Amino acid sequence: MKTTTEEPVQPAGWKQWFATHGSRLLLFARQQTRTAEDAEDVLQESMLRLWRSGMIEMTEDGVTEPSLAAAFTHIRRSAIDQARKNIRRANREAKALDSDEPGDVVWFQDTLEADERAAQIEKAIQGLPDYYKEVIILKIWGELTFEQIAETLDIPMNTAASRYRYALEKLRRTLTPAKLS
Repeated sequence: MKTTTEEPVQPAGWKQWFATHGSRLLLFARQQTRTAEDAEDVLQESMLRLWRSGMIEMTEDGVTEPSLAAAFTHIRRSAIDQARKNIRRANREAKALDSDEPGDVVWFQDTLEADERAAQIEKAIQGLPDYYKEVIILKIWGELTFEQIAETLDIPMNTAASRYRYALEKLRRTLTPAKLS
């Protein structure tokens, strides 16, 4: 007979429980998500939620373990939450990409009126190819290293560095001193 308790799960019992049920939980998570990576993220998030929720059961031999039904419920809810996040992110990105007006995306934080030079630089950055633009943004505004940029974009570190150099060169050619004054 099982009863619900608020006691924390015993680590050994938890590990054994996950070793026993982990593959079927991952299979369920894969059915709820679009990619295997998303399924693993959802499974991890749902296991954390389950651990924190206290929804565990005491078995006849006194070992506490999570409720399997609760685990599936947490997986389903985590998958729904992740899908909502992905949809919101995709909508934000699409809105930013579809924006034709330079003022829609704030590139510089100005406390004064719009500076002409900042507007020229912003226009020049927007004119860069996307693969240059994302490296410039991550390097300058994101303050990432080339190693972090490479990891973020899933490209070699030297490619990230060369894209940054080429982007700066294109910006230099576009923003000659005569055009800045």
